[in-house]
Amino acid sequence: MITDRLARALDDRLRLSPITRRALAKVFPDHWSFMLGEIALYSFVALILTGVYLTFFFDASSAHRVYHGAYAPLDGATTSAAYASTVRLSWDVRAGLLIRQTHHWAALVFVAAILLHLTRIFFTGAFRKPRELNWLIGVTMLTLALANGFTGYSMPDDLVSGLGLRIITSVVESIPLVGTWLASLALGGEFPSDTMIPRLFVSHVLLVPAVLVALVSLHLGILVRQKHSQFPGPGRTEHNVVGSRLWPSYALRSLALFAWVLAVLFALGGLVQINPVWLYGPFEPAQSTSPAQPDWYVAWGDGALRLFPPWEFSVAGHLVPAPFFPGVVLGGITFLALYAWPFAERLRTKDRRPHHLLDRPRDHPVRLGVGIAALTFYAVLVVAAGDDIIARLLRVPVYDLLALFRVLALVLPLLAGAVAFLTARALRRGKSGGLGELTLADLRRAVRRPAGEPAGDGAGAPATPAQDRPGERIELWPDGDVWRWRYRDETAPVVLSGNRAARSEEEAIEASRLAYPGVDRVVVPGPPPPSPPGPVRAALRRWGRAAAAGSLLVAALVDRRRDRRRHEQAGRDPSPSQQDRKPAEAGPPAEAADQPSAPGGRT
Repeated sequence: MITDRLARALDDRLRLSPITRRALAKVFPDHWSFMLGEIALYSFVALILTGVYLTFFFDASSAHRVYHGAYAPLDGATTSAAYASTVRLSWDVRAGLLIRQTHHWAALVFVAAILLHLTRIFFTGAFRKPRELNWLIGVTMLTLALANGFTGYSMPDDLVSGLGLRIITSVVESIPLVGTWLASLALGGEFPSDTMIPRLFVSHVLLVPAVLVALVSLHLGILVRQKHSQFPGPGRTEHNVVGSRLWPSYALRSLALFAWVLAVLFALGGLVQINPVWLYGPFEPAQSTSPAQPDWYVAWGDGALRLFPPWEFSVAGHLVPAPFFPGVVLGGITFLALYAWPFAERLRTKDRRPHHLLDRPRDHPVRLGVGIAALTFYAVLVVAAGDDIIARLLRVPVYDLLALFRVLALVLPLLAGAVAFLTARALRRGKSGGLGELTLADLRRAVRRPAGEPAGDGAGAPATPAQDRPGERIELWPDGDVWRWRYRDETAPVVLSGNRAARSEEEAIEASRLAYPGVDRVVVPGPPPPSPPGPVRAALRRWGRAAAAGSLLVAALVDRRRDRRRHEQAGRDPSPSQQDRKPAEAGPPAEAADQPSAPGGRT
């Protein structure tokens, strides 16, 4: 009642009902891969919630403090205020360790979800016109997520994070001419400076999250303004979206995913230890530890620094140190290639049409080969970041392992990209339905390109279905004061209903023409009979009926047992009327009055 009155009051003043009606009728695709972006969004929400809690107890200062707390090995030690507050947060604050570890796990999941989301967009061609802007926003969000994760990793001022910050400072200082000035500007002086941790705190808590919130809002706004892309399938064209309405099905599914993401993150934070800073000790510039490993999302940079040879040279009297190429050049090329790829592919393929249907990865062998090669290269770098630990576990010399990783970083990406390219060409040309059906003949045909066939990628799925395809039709019917329509394909069989009602027959015809151009339309006298439920829905209905019947039976048994207990209790306790009459009656002797009465008496 209160909610209904509030909604009516807002609608009377702001006229929100037309906007709300259109928003609730928006259709979202049902493919599971579209949930990767939502996992990233919900991980970001978890980051904000846990981060706000952590800011209440974290002291972003490099000033010296004497730690006194529950962790006995450090009790009485002089450390920085940042490190002391982190240890105190982990050992003395209620739920502090849970929130801190959940925050760290949420950061790892956030970056992983963004990376998987961008990978899905890359291999399916969802970055093409008109979605180039959202691709650029996504790459920028990935860059900011990496930067914000590293600043948060460096704030506790423990030994491992301090070493990582020193490595990044050295990489920045390796930039010719301006490197030293940039590092001093970022840290407020030479490393380590007194303003280093406060600046990291401001960047991690205020600047980068504000930009991320703005980019997420812009990304979602563009997504709503445009329409969702979708995979090809029956009834799906470049002009429509097939899936679930926002309310209620998609909203409930999204809320369930949000709950699962929070549950998994808090389970990881409570059960899986991560970044135990009290074991590392406070940061001391004179100390270093070889097995120190960064988080996985920046491990590729550490691996590149380990694998690159120690080459140095001078240009016009300015030294170019060895960390410049693996740290600055490789990172710059990586993100520059990500930003430029949509425009480079459009320039190569000469395809300037808008695309709303996604590609299968096999339809574009060049894109698939380049993507697989790049992922393999960075995977080798991530593994190479732990070469010293791998060498200790395998009991082999670390320099032999380093030489092996150098060879793998150069050879393995080329092999993986070539195999992916040839496999995609074989799947596209042959009649195989999947990888398991490929034959050697298909692979040999993929190696030999027939004359006249372009070397580039395929054109993908057609923009619209063929004209006058048998079995396809649009059914329109009046429903009170409005008109409704649905698409039917007897050969698939597929039945898809329009998500909005039309005010007139002409409006319904126009809406169906936009969604399915070239498909015949027929007016039916009434709403067509609903299609029979599928096996999954039928099974869910049977299980639902069985669960409802079982619940009613259990409720009846519980109620009957409760009534039986109530009657037994009433039989043991005398009624108030009998208690009032007892003083007036001639009672038994005083000795007998204290004896308990026999059970079974009337009340």
